[in-house]
Amino acid sequence: MLRLSNFPVPLDYTESSLRKLVLKKLGLSEDQLLSLKLYRRSVDARDKGDVHFVLSLDLQVKNEAALLKRHKQLIPVNNHPLPPLPKPHFDHPPLVVGAGPAGLFCALTLAKAGANPILIERGKPVELRAQDVDRMSREGLLEEESNVQFGEGGAGAFSDGKLTCGVKSPYLREVLETFVAHGAPENILIDPKPHIGTDRLKPVVASIRKEIIRLGGTVLFETRLDRLILRAGNVVGVEISSQGQKREIETEQVLLAIGHSARDTVQRLFEDGVHMEQKPFAMGVRIEHPRTMIDRSQYGSFAGHPRLGAASYKLTCHTQDGRGVYTFCMCPGGHIIAAASQPEGVVVNGMSYHARDAENSNAALLVGVRTEDFGDDHPLTGFILQRKIERAAYRAANTNSSSSFFAPAQRVEDFLQDRITTGWGEVTPSYRPGVTMADLRAVLPEFIVHNLKIALTVLDRQLHGFALPDAVLTAPETRSSSPVRLPRDETGQAIEISGLYPVGEGAGYAGGIVSAALDGIGAARKVLENNT
Repeated sequence: MLRLSNFPVPLDYTESSLRKLVLKKLGLSEDQLLSLKLYRRSVDARDKGDVHFVLSLDLQVKNEAALLKRHKQLIPVNNHPLPPLPKPHFDHPPLVVGAGPAGLFCALTLAKAGANPILIERGKPVELRAQDVDRMSREGLLEEESNVQFGEGGAGAFSDGKLTCGVKSPYLREVLETFVAHGAPENILIDPKPHIGTDRLKPVVASIRKEIIRLGGTVLFETRLDRLILRAGNVVGVEISSQGQKREIETEQVLLAIGHSARDTVQRLFEDGVHMEQKPFAMGVRIEHPRTMIDRSQYGSFAGHPRLGAASYKLTCHTQDGRGVYTFCMCPGGHIIAAASQPEGVVVNGMSYHARDAENSNAALLVGVRTEDFGDDHPLTGFILQRKIERAAYRAANTNSSSSFFAPAQRVEDFLQDRITTGWGEVTPSYRPGVTMADLRAVLPEFIVHNLKIALTVLDRQLHGFALPDAVLTAPETRSSSPVRLPRDETGQAIEISGLYPVGEGAGYAGGIVSAALDGIGAARKVLENNT
């Protein structure tokens, strides 16, 4: 098998025309090309007058050696099999805490190895959770244990289902193929910026849960971790609560995949003696533009081509004080959603359905937050800073009894000129249950406001129209990642506590669906290796 990389083709190529282009490129006759398979496809939009696809193709040909000598774009494909899962021995089943992507892939990997894991999740199954999230959007009614942050699938289940990842891992393909096996579209295997969409991700998550159970695992919903049971620095069990009842589960391995918003659980773990440290993170706003404007800025006259779909972007800059400002979790043709998990606090996030056909496109616009911004050196102070901003947003946007979990919002032009918005223009805010026109200086710390103002102008030079006067800023985006890290040693275990494995975003080791899933696989393999 040979791989042909960086092969440009027009947007309207067909299977037949692609074969002819490859034959011409490589100087082959029809009978010499035995098979052709698309491996990867990206869009080259650097020249707005010639937007096209760039493909990587896997080929089977006659006389591979001769062809390799003639074409430097060709490389041999060596598929290295993944190492087999160790066969472990456990006195009691390992316990996975949290059913986000890290926890699901932890439990799935352990179940495949025959470890019969127990997976507990404080929230509800994704089908019931979706009803609570919808009620929050329509009526502003928060279910504290079942929302955008808590429940099966984690925060990523109500975003865009983006599967981009900057981590190099031999298990990356396994993650994507697992999603496809459970109902995700096959194009996530070839797209450089794959996404599933919130609407199609939910049944995928439910299918993975059913596979864990089929393989011998146990899944318990509406079940909280209350405390670790330790003996001489070793995990010997946990105390859990479910529907008002407390009980203990014996286990020597706890895989802690609690996500970045389980502040109460982190507090209890800290009191149990789990070592933690502050971690830099980022906060800011959601910025919203007309989808058609972003499409034109990215694709020029090719905007609207049926094979391109809604355009995405990824922007970054550094300001004079050395802070990074960047876009994150960009949702083409999407919506801004209510992502609070505590009363009297506003949090926003973005989501898209698979079609990405909503009127607006949005992205988080975040400013780097340093540990010296936290206020003191206590490991959990970052949570206090987040909560302070979320409360300020609630006060700014919910000024009477008719509003609940409204978010403060401001036009970009008004934000730059320090004035309250008095009316919307080209962009109507998509956030539900609703927005209140406000001055975001009353919500965000001064260093975030200052750096956002600088970045808007700088990033507009990278993407024309980014600082569109009518673009809308909705605040606050505070939960992009965790402000705390739970350090782990070379065996994957927490410092000074044997049998406790911090995993994923909540532990400070991931930043998205795929990276969390990869960390979950890695943690499960560590547990298996340590108990073989």
